[in-house]
Amino acid sequence: MNHGFVKVASAIPLVRVADCQYNVEQIESLVIQAEGKGIEIICLPELSLTSYSCGDLFGQQLLLDEAEMALIHLMNTTRSLNIISIIGLPVPYRGALLNCAAVVQRGKILGIVPKTFLPNYKEFYEKRWFQSGADVPEGTVLICGQQVTVSTNLLFNTPSCVFGVEICEDLWAPVPPSSTLAMQGADIIFNLSADNDLVGKYTYLQTLLAQQSARCICGYVYSGCGFGESTQDVVFGGKGLIYENGKLLAEAKRHQFEAQMLETEIDVERLRAERRINTTFAACAARKRQPNIIDTERVPARPFSLTRVIDPHPFVPTGKRLDERCQEIFDIQTEGLAKRIQHTGAQTVVLGISGGLDSTLALLVCVSAFDKLELNRRGIVGITMPGFGTTDRTYTNAVNLMKLLGITIREISIKEACLQHFSDLGHDIEQHDVTYENSQARERTQILMDAANQMNGFVVGTGDLSELALGWATYNGDHMSMYGVNASVPKTLVRHLVNWVAERTKDESTRQTLLDIVDTPISPELIPADEQGNITQKTEDLVGPYELHDFFLYYLLRWGFRPAKIYLLARQAFGQSYNDATIRKWLRTFCRRFFSQQFKRSCLPDGPKVGSCSLSPRGDWRMPSDASPALWLRECDELG
Repeated sequence: MNHGFVKVASAIPLVRVADCQYNVEQIESLVIQAEGKGIEIICLPELSLTSYSCGDLFGQQLLLDEAEMALIHLMNTTRSLNIISIIGLPVPYRGALLNCAAVVQRGKILGIVPKTFLPNYKEFYEKRWFQSGADVPEGTVLICGQQVTVSTNLLFNTPSCVFGVEICEDLWAPVPPSSTLAMQGADIIFNLSADNDLVGKYTYLQTLLAQQSARCICGYVYSGCGFGESTQDVVFGGKGLIYENGKLLAEAKRHQFEAQMLETEIDVERLRAERRINTTFAACAARKRQPNIIDTERVPARPFSLTRVIDPHPFVPTGKRLDERCQEIFDIQTEGLAKRIQHTGAQTVVLGISGGLDSTLALLVCVSAFDKLELNRRGIVGITMPGFGTTDRTYTNAVNLMKLLGITIREISIKEACLQHFSDLGHDIEQHDVTYENSQARERTQILMDAANQMNGFVVGTGDLSELALGWATYNGDHMSMYGVNASVPKTLVRHLVNWVAERTKDESTRQTLLDIVDTPISPELIPADEQGNITQKTEDLVGPYELHDFFLYYLLRWGFRPAKIYLLARQAFGQSYNDATIRKWLRTFCRRFFSQQFKRSCLPDGPKVGSCSLSPRGDWRMPSDASPALWLRECDELG
């Protein structure tokens, strides 16, 4: 006989960002431990199956599918246990994505409670990914093979208590959902949270919990996520707190590097007695009509083959549309740079000219902006910086183009500076490793930055969207500038834009120079040329064909497709150009690099968005730098 006491637990598992398999294993371990201790109800943190800090990964279908599979796994492994588990996960529902708590017992989902109040201020961006549960109709959703009720107004009636659920920010609202739930009969409120740590915030949270549990005359169990969440911008210290009618019963240690489980008993009988005595506490039940659900008959899976045509170059339209696309993008780039020039009052812009596609497009944009602002083109300072891998072809094209366009030309060799740097580091110049390459890129960037200071101007960046996706840039080297005009232009489109300008150029010499740049192999030219002076370091030999990577990028970023679907589409689009093994190889490379190189994208310079895809951390793509690629790489490895 429990005499009205209910054993509850607030658990804080270790997590990895976006690694549902790891996360569910950690949760499963805690649930099994709790069952062994006789705990009746255990509460896990907000979005604990995926981790809270996934950012724009919440738009990825793979993550949503894996979260559901993780919940199925947990339900199967705890099917014989009596404990009730409250788990956080994202749930697609009627065209929206909801931040939810799933209440699970003995292999069955008892109900799903979506978050009502979504923080969208300061460091929080939840409305970017989720919709409030108050803004969608109550109903049911098919999840884990079960039709489950979805509602912000659910009560769970157990033999020992009635409980309700709210999620993180709900508590901070002037009228929390828990107030209504308590008045409708909830003895205990469970809160799944992802509350980050700030000076003084924890004390304020304790005050909130004490006040709410006292005002509602209820038990309140709070579980906040901890170690393993992304620390890109904030830190989640792990908060476990259990209150009963204003009194703190149990408190977890914060900033622990291992999982925690906080347990105690809440005296429901005492709470009910207090409510009866307090005559101002009244019951108020909400009555809402539920929709009728019609189940369709399930049929066996049928063989599937894709027949529709898939465009292998989603960023590059054809015919007249390509001409219109290039015009619009070039105009956007020009306007963005012109505004920045006008705002800063600068009469000078500085950029590195290599004779490659990206710097050529950036230079053409600079010329267009200066012409529209009626500024002298001599205010555009193009600096060519020959290094150990510079070839005659790219050098000649760089110098000729600058002369033909009438800009200011400066030539500063980086060889002596790099040799001195290698000597200072004790680095063997014959060792052509990442130090050898990146030293050159950073030396060039230092020259550009200092030259811009010298001339009271600013540096125009040349790197493109595809390079940012793959991280094919030297951190704090060519990755950095004051304004990146190509930042959202994919490599496959850069080539067409330069060609588009060439075809509209009246001067034949300029036209021929631009067309030769279009035909030059893409290379960072950081490794010495061969004996014939030809480029030896071809980017696409190292990271893969850009047409494949741009295809992968489009479907991952624009549509959130998982690797298996991207692979299906790529096979259909490129079946005549690449075999399956090649597509799989470069898809895995893309996924690996896309995740590992996010830290470079987290501190990108400003730049104009020109299309439906952008990787700006201030716009289209907010992903933690320490997000785990495990799900994506695992699926890549399973492709056949």
